[in-house]
Amino acid sequence: MVDWQVTAITIYCDVVDADVTIMVYKDWSTKCIICEEYGGEITKDIGKTLKKKRKKLSRELRCEGQVCSRVIEYRDKLFAEEKTKNS
Repeated sequence: MVDWQVTAITIYCDVVDADVTIMVYKDWSTKCIICEEYGGEITKDIGKTLKKKRKKLSRELRCEGQVCSRVIEYRDKLFAEEKTKNS
């Protein structure tokens, strides 16, 4: 069992061209804050931001949601650290 409630990291995500915060909870569930913006319902403001970024980058911006490799890698890294710490 981990001795923390939640841990987080902020990284640059090239998929959405933004800094994102990834959180891992003590039950190993994960959450990427930007997924709620780009992966969920697109509001008018988010739509404008996405349109500008798409035009600038000349490519589609598509969040991978909770199956994102960045989210999974961070969770797995923490899991491995806890496993070696408890061995």
